[in-house]
Amino acid sequence: MQTTLTAPSNNDASRNYRILWRWHFYAGLFVMPFLMVLAITGSIYVFKPQIDTALYGDKLFVASSQQARLGYDRQLAIAASAVPKEATATSVSVSSNPRRSTEAVFRLASGDSTSVYVNPYSGEILGTLSVQHRLMQQVRQIHRDLMLGKWGGWLMELAACWTLIMVGTGVALWWPNKAASVWGSLLPRAGLRGRALWRELHMVIGFWVAIGAVFFILSGLPWSSFWGSNFQALVTWANVDTNTNKSVETAKTEHVHDAATSPKADAAMSMDMPMKMQDLPLAEIPWAVGATTVPQSNLAHLSHLSSHDSALPPQRLTIDQVAAIAASKGMLTYQLALPGKTASVFTASYAPGAAEFLRSDLDRQRTLHIDQYSGKILKDMRFADYGVVSKAVTLGVALHMGEYFGLANQLICAGISLTLLGMAITGFVMWWKRRPQKALGAPKRVLQPPASIKRWKGYMALMGMLFPLMGASMIVVWLGDTLFFKNKA
Repeated sequence: MQTTLTAPSNNDASRNYRILWRWHFYAGLFVMPFLMVLAITGSIYVFKPQIDTALYGDKLFVASSQQARLGYDRQLAIAASAVPKEATATSVSVSSNPRRSTEAVFRLASGDSTSVYVNPYSGEILGTLSVQHRLMQQVRQIHRDLMLGKWGGWLMELAACWTLIMVGTGVALWWPNKAASVWGSLLPRAGLRGRALWRELHMVIGFWVAIGAVFFILSGLPWSSFWGSNFQALVTWANVDTNTNKSVETAKTEHVHDAATSPKADAAMSMDMPMKMQDLPLAEIPWAVGATTVPQSNLAHLSHLSSHDSALPPQRLTIDQVAAIAASKGMLTYQLALPGKTASVFTASYAPGAAEFLRSDLDRQRTLHIDQYSGKILKDMRFADYGVVSKAVTLGVALHMGEYFGLANQLICAGISLTLLGMAITGFVMWWKRRPQKALGAPKRVLQPPASIKRWKGYMALMGMLFPLMGASMIVVWLGDTLFFKNKA
């Protein structure tokens, strides 16, 4: 009995190793195909500015000129001639760059949107592009949700979360159990052949890329379908940013006070319910403001309409007038969402991702909501107003997208992505070389886990609580493993 109890701390270590290896195997089995998709699409998308310029440069850029630019309203009218009459204008790009064309986006009857590019000097239509079906947009959608909508987004989120388990168990399996040696721990040993070489490459390279992999996951999750949307809503609700929330509450108070003066305004408000920033027809929206409420335009002036002219629509500001208002507030380059309803507003948003918008200008990130009738600024949200969490997420996304410090950032991101692709490939080769005939080849199950495995159970439980979708899937995996392999070592 004594011998059994004292034996073998080596035996305990062996059982620990097998348990971790089994979870690492299951995580890798699930993650591998998705990780390959994420790595390939991420490596492509990180070079979006260069690829877009190569593919669509004749539409995105024009020769700079000393000639005065046409007004934005006139350019929008010209762009409208290139789309069906039933198409609705949803946004216009405003730029201080003399070489940029003007992009006008229209929603078609089919529900898709198309961009029309206009030379701001001559009024020439440079061409059109589908918003949904252009190459980089499709690459992005595959990266985010496999182009399968909500369910695809959940799958990719699960794969990202399980990658955290794969990385954690992988580092634990790598961890030297004797005096650390550079060769075999930090660098692969020379002279290895066959599966031993693949195993060492997998473990050593995996250790070096682990930090980058964890950063990629944590900086990408805020955009995910389930966890990301709930986390974003929580950060917004929790009033992390007191300055922004103060401006939000002020806008709400003014709106309620003004609307209360007119029964007609109340009726209009009931039909034109407020929306979130993320619902606006803009290509890129800052994460920090995505879940904030878009204010509504002041409808109090409708009370001045008499019964015989109540059918007349209120007079909306022109795009040129709105551009002048934004310029007076220091905004010269942005995307402008056009109001689609009576109570909607103009929204000018300077955000990264739209070709000339650079992530290195994070401190200039800004969103203006402008009353479509009076031109009053209803809400002004700047990077300086964001809370600590929102700033951290914004910076993380910038680094994740390779858009914070130029080409070097792009190359680092592509390098990490391609290394993760290599990890998936080497893992597959290792499994292929050791797989038994007509069997999955999972590491043998440990029937009596050692007490020391508790710390790993705690780690897994914590991960499951932080990421509920992954927690639910871990329970499913554990139940399946327990029920189907209850008496199998």
